[in-house]
Amino acid sequence: MDEVLSVAFLTSVLAAAIPAGTAILYACLGELLCERAGVLNLGVEGMMLMGALGGVAATLWSGSVWVGTLGALLVGAGMASIHAVLTVGLGANQVVSGLALTLFGGGFSAFLGQDLVGRPVPATFGDLAVPVLADIPEIGRILFRQDALVYVSYALVPLLWLFIGRTRAGLRLRAVGERPEAADAMGVSVGRLRALYVVLGGALAGVGGAAISLGTNPGWQEGMTAGRGRIAVALVIFAGWNPLRAALGAYLFGGVEAGQFRLQGAGVPVSSFFLNMLPYLFTIAVLVLATREAARRRLGGPAALGRPYAREERG
Repeated sequence: MDEVLSVAFLTSVLAAAIPAGTAILYACLGELLCERAGVLNLGVEGMMLMGALGGVAATLWSGSVWVGTLGALLVGAGMASIHAVLTVGLGANQVVSGLALTLFGGGFSAFLGQDLVGRPVPATFGDLAVPVLADIPEIGRILFRQDALVYVSYALVPLLWLFIGRTRAGLRLRAVGERPEAADAMGVSVGRLRALYVVLGGALAGVGGAAISLGTNPGWQEGMTAGRGRIAVALVIFAGWNPLRAALGAYLFGGVEAGQFRLQGAGVPVSSFFLNMLPYLFTIAVLVLATREAARRRLGGPAALGRPYAREERG
């Protein structure tokens, strides 16, 4: 028990929690943008899987991990564009469309990736120590000895927070998710903006997939995202649609994932099955809570979330 409570043990858990939570964080930020625009996307899991596969395939083809990441981004955006056409363009049910994309992404990625299972990728994201900052005791090991995608996420979180809350474009984003009728009356193209943020959200989900297949677990395996996309959807609600709280939540989930192995290695008699189920129990609880309209309002959810918008004819 003394080993579990030691500074070295806690530092190792926190250092592993950051990369483990980064994949969830990218997917969560993408879903947050999508939901802020008033569109619910339950297809994040399928987009992450396709992004993970696209990242591996592009890296094998090019030999560059950054080309692989770009491939993952484009695949995620392509998947999301299907959701945008169905829900924004055709007014289809957002829940049904999202679930269909999750099933499609899972099955299609397994089919396309049959020949890539077990193949080593020629380049992966390795740890990069930030000069000076990496030498800070404990904090340096936790925050500043990570890979490049982690550092990009560090910048992305505050930038999105400022964009959503402090810019004119962010105000339009919130308007189409809260009061699309009022935004339309002010000359904002609700459909175009919603479609844009759905595609951007899918692109980030694809990068989240690449953070796994090119970072924490290099290579391709069927179903390798292991429900992280579903966790990301619930985490958006848990975070109150706030990027800063989303980052904390993602690292919390990453800590649960990273901590279970270290607890067992330290001899703590805790079942790995029990630890594995905790994030999913939390996910179920949050999604059940989110189905209540009053609860969603208290959490600060966009008022028009999940509701298709059709521009009324004006005389």
